[in-house]
Amino acid sequence: MISESVLNVSDLTTRFNTQDGVVHAVNGVSFELRAGEFLGVVGESGSGKSVTMMSLLKLIPMPPGEIIDGVAIFGGEDLLQLSRDALRKVRGGQIGFIFQDPMTSLNPVLTIGKQLCEPLILHRDASKREAKARAIELLDLVDIPDAEQRMKSYPHELSGGMRQRVMIAMALACEPQVIIADEPTTALDVTIQAQIIETVRELREKLGTAVIWITHDLGVVAGLADRVVVMYGGEIVEQALVGPLYAQPAHPYTQGLLESVPRLDQKGQELASIPGQPPSLLAEPVGCSFRPRCPYAFDRCKTENPVLMPIGGPSDEHLVKCWWDVAGGKERYER
Repeated sequence: MISESVLNVSDLTTRFNTQDGVVHAVNGVSFELRAGEFLGVVGESGSGKSVTMMSLLKLIPMPPGEIIDGVAIFGGEDLLQLSRDALRKVRGGQIGFIFQDPMTSLNPVLTIGKQLCEPLILHRDASKREAKARAIELLDLVDIPDAEQRMKSYPHELSGGMRQRVMIAMALACEPQVIIADEPTTALDVTIQAQIIETVRELREKLGTAVIWITHDLGVVAGLADRVVVMYGGEIVEQALVGPLYAQPAHPYTQGLLESVPRLDQKGQELASIPGQPPSLLAEPVGCSFRPRCPYAFDRCKTENPVLMPIGGPSDEHLVKCWWDVAGGKERYER
């Protein structure tokens, strides 16, 4: 049974006006997030993953950033049309955000306890005493030892892994419906990464919170996600349940990403790479943005930008944005 949608995004388009020109950072992105779902968002640096999610909560700097089109329905309202005060109630209260670098996201001059209590007082009208008790519970929940004593610590007194656990606790403070995690383990060593991922997995199972996990690590997504969105050049190029996507990737870019991941069953083989460079987002997209790097590109790809379509009929959840049927070896949508 398909669960109800908690977030529905349609045609999100974000630009940045810079000295060099207009950067077309996000180009008509549409997706949905279902209740309790773990959605993985993957793609190389500059593909638009983080800007897409930050645009939903207007966390991009404006100017130079500008959201020029799109709808993001959450709780029956369009996030992109909310006033600043209304959006402030959603941030942290109903949608939690875990940033990539906890050292720059936490306030260095405030204690951990102060920063954990603030959203509880702001969004839940908790008293200082209630907020403190809940903050200690949250630190226990994310496996920070000696939680009551840690409330008095400043961010620089904690390790990178501990700071990221604090960020997770802050995101969970008001029991949000959705948590957006922006590459939360990138700056951590492999052992701590595994601990943080396991913590998020357990919390999601315990609390039933929907999670959007932004990453370039396909291995993490394979073990965590229910569904995967693949982004390239500010667009979604493929979207599917995790099993079908890994078993039969339908977009050449997704194929390339998966072939570049080291595999234990292929020892001694040289890793594949995707030739060429990502597209310049200063240029208005014309045709398929992946065409210059694609081994299957043909004339149609130069002039027509493909649309995200189901590969097996209207009810199929496997969507791909490509004119070429990789499995069938033929043009996908006849003109």
